[in-house]
Amino acid sequence: MNAARPSRFPWWAYGVAIVVIVLFAAAPLIGVLIASGLAEANGCMLNEGSVNPCVILGADWGGALYTLFVLGWFMLATMPLGGGALIVLVVVFIIHYLAWRNAQDAQVK
Repeated sequence: MNAARPSRFPWWAYGVAIVVIVLFAAAPLIGVLIASGLAEANGCMLNEGSVNPCVILGADWGGALYTLFVLGWFMLATMPLGGGALIVLVVVFIIHYLAWRNAQDAQVK
């Protein structure tokens, strides 16, 4: 009798899903950090109230930095959504892993 080779659990798929969820949730924060870092490194003023000029390498990037900075408000939506998605993913992972392990145990017997 030829025993079937046990299948491998798709750990990589859950790892990719976690990375995607975390990047989605943190994207506005990453944008704020980039805008703040660029503005500070070039001695520019950056706030949510108005666009301030910021010359970087001979071009005015004030509007782009302002937009990137203000998009940080999306964290109010992406952080809770990302947290909820991670909770759902953990529940799905536990159910999937337990079902996979039971199937592996049944295959061996």
